Amino acid sequence: MLRTLNTKLVQLFQKFPVVFLTGPRQSGKTTLSKMTFPDLPYVNFEDISVLEKVKADPHSFLDQYDNGLIIDEAQNMPDIFSYIQVYADQREKPGQFLLSGSQNFLLNEHISQSLAGRVGILELLPLSYKEIRQEHDFSVSEVLFKGGYPRIYKYDIDSEDFFPGYLRTYVERDVRSLKNILSLEAFQRLLILCAGRVGQVLNFSSLSNDTGLSINTLKSWISILEASYIVYLIHPYFVNINKRLIKAPKIYFYDTGLLCHLLGIHNEVELKQHYAYGNIFENFVINEIRKRQLNNGERANMYFMRDSRGHEIDCVIPKGNKRLFYEIKASATFNNDFVKNINYFRENNDGCAVIYQGKEDSQFKGTLLKSIENFLVKESIDQ
Repeated sequence: MLRTLNTKLVQLFQKFPVVFLTGPRQSGKTTLSKMTFPDLPYVNFEDISVLEKVKADPHSFLDQYDNGLIIDEAQNMPDIFSYIQVYADQREKPGQFLLSGSQNFLLNEHISQSLAGRVGILELLPLSYKEIRQEHDFSVSEVLFKGGYPRIYKYDIDSEDFFPGYLRTYVERDVRSLKNILSLEAFQRLLILCAGRVGQVLNFSSLSNDTGLSINTLKSWISILEASYIVYLIHPYFVNINKRLIKAPKIYFYDTGLLCHLLGIHNEVELKQHYAYGNIFENFVINEIRKRQLNNGERANMYFMRDSRGHEIDCVIPKGNKRLFYEIKASATFNNDFVKNINYFRENNDGCAVIYQGKEDSQFKGTLLKSIENFLVKESIDQ
């Protein structure tokens, strides 16, 4: 399956001595690396025998690969980044090292310390709807329930067989390596409670009451969920940039299949009847927008907008001197209320659209109404 990020990965590897490819576990980083550069040698630092050889003599190891090397799970040997810096400077050519890993905060810390100015950074998220449709004729609701992890589609794995193992691996490996958490049961309970709050403003006081954890502990643990690509936060949009950082964010999951599993949803029928269906659908669309930005090599750049009276825009994307407003509706039938908040906030140069589950695109009083199918497969987010 051709990944959209392939084009940008090739471009950066032709310009930087080091390219860092990060993203969730099993999002396809290894497959993309090998398919894009089939002639480059590949090593995996989760292989203990390889890792021991590298630790014993890093120089001899790196000397073997003058024409390029793919290193998977590079964070397992933090010292390697300093050695790579030396080699990148000495050789003075692009395309020397392609690094990948799934622990965002740890890798970013090492890269900022050792490889600043020498590295191109890309994030690979699970499959987008458009990528899935290259080979599979699944509907939006099917993909919403299954999620986007490539292995599910490649091997036709049932969600209820895939996600328990994925979560167990995540908790036992990533969580323990990122922080010494004494109660994994409490951590898993937090994960489920976050799933129940998807698409909502994160209220730490309420979450503290429900979990029995202190607010400082909650913030620390949610940072772990972010670092390991389980959840991400979207902040409110203000003209004053400083205000974006001090107001409560919304919480979303990187994959709606995992989200459905955490919520105890077993099939599409249960999904459509679930109390959080509207928020899950919103999460799905936000994910798709985020994937488009990252697959183009852009940073994820989106916000939501809310005022004290309860008026809210689901997704705000700054574009130069204008803003793109998106309202996301799980309904297939248009209602005039869909554009109420857009009309409340919009200014002359703002682009505005409602993404809903109708079958056709149309327009209502200056606001585009976009079919979810057309938006995901055919349209640009700028249109």
